[in-house]
Amino acid sequence: MKVAAPIGSSCIGRLPAGWRLRRLESFCSKIGSGATPLGGSAAYQESRTSHALIRSQNVYDRHFDEQGLAFISAVQAEGLRNVELQRGDLLLNITGDGVTFARSCIVPDSILPACVNQHVAIVRVNPNECVPGYLLAFLTHPLVKRYMESFNTGGSRRALTKAHIESFEVPLPPLPVQRRIAGILSAYDELIENSQRRIRLLEDMARALYREWFVHFRFPGHDGSSPSGRGKGEGAKPVPRLPSALGDIPQGWEVKKLGDACHLTMGQSPKSEFYNETGEGLPFHQGVTNFGKRFPTDRLFCTADGRIAEAGEILFSVRAPVGRMNIANKKIILGRGVSAIRHKNHHQAFLWEQLRNQFTEEDMIGNGAIFASVTKDDMQRIELICPDESLVKAATKHFEPIHDEIGILSAQIENLRHTRDLLLPRLLSGQVALEEAAN
Repeated sequence: MKVAAPIGSSCIGRLPAGWRLRRLESFCSKIGSGATPLGGSAAYQESRTSHALIRSQNVYDRHFDEQGLAFISAVQAEGLRNVELQRGDLLLNITGDGVTFARSCIVPDSILPACVNQHVAIVRVNPNECVPGYLLAFLTHPLVKRYMESFNTGGSRRALTKAHIESFEVPLPPLPVQRRIAGILSAYDELIENSQRRIRLLEDMARALYREWFVHFRFPGHDGSSPSGRGKGEGAKPVPRLPSALGDIPQGWEVKKLGDACHLTMGQSPKSEFYNETGEGLPFHQGVTNFGKRFPTDRLFCTADGRIAEAGEILFSVRAPVGRMNIANKKIILGRGVSAIRHKNHHQAFLWEQLRNQFTEEDMIGNGAIFASVTKDDMQRIELICPDESLVKAATKHFEPIHDEIGILSAQIENLRHTRDLLLPRLLSGQVALEEAAN
């Protein structure tokens, strides 16, 4: 079956003067995916000694995410030398569940040297014929994305083969036009990355403050040491501590069950006929998406009545991987893979930092215990350290401005993405003059 024609014809229509339709393989020097390194994931290294190993979770549309980046030894990298990346290579996720599938980006120079695993394809263009940033624009075109996402190998799994990719027909303008289009779109990417960098700094600030006050017990007027301890700061008092189920905690603090400190709503999925992708109804979330990002991405909507999470409630994954978290930034319907948590005393900013400190990906308790799923009873029995109320209020005065700024930056990022994504297909069809788009 020839798979390319629907892409080239529906993406562009009538080609502008000087543009040509070319099969992807005709201007690429490499198209291929990697493999599992020798020893598999058990042999991954904690830090880089040689090569990074890029997996589908690192590849987002027009963005590379270093979170969860794996590292392999020189011996393992030697076994993957045929899929070692070069500067300017495009990364394309060729298998997945509909979330990670068909995402693509350009490998950052800072990640090299690196290889890819079997779920990621390398697409390497001939620079005399195609600009990598221009091909990235094509691969992230809404119609091309929809076309790639239509491939299904059964169930929820999707897959692209090398033959599929090779046969994509790409509208190629002259190189100067390609460079201009790539430059306009990358300018949006840089603005988005700058805002994301500011968000990461703010997240780190909030995390450091939480740990200083509520893990090391160095909060205002106290130096974190016990009355018989050492290292007391000048003018600061030691912290009287008492034993608890979660270790020694400052006097006056308590250990409570999550069910006593918070309201908990468990999701329940409506029937499939109520779902849509057109924006009708409320956003629907079956599980936590974009782990590591504060707010979820809306992909599916629902018109049925369901379990609701209000804006500001913490979304917690109750099915594998258990413990992933987002924050609802609007009213949403909860699917059965996610729960919503709301602090009874309205300390949502504090609760987010507390849960983020306690839970890690696929590690619900923070002690290495991994769960495939958890029930409402399991959730309600989770133990939390509850500090003195006045201290929580004092910390919240620091957390809330940080969280507000993150919310503003996140909204700006979404606006930039929306503008870029509206502009992209118009640039690739010649509908918008390059000079107009740059202003």
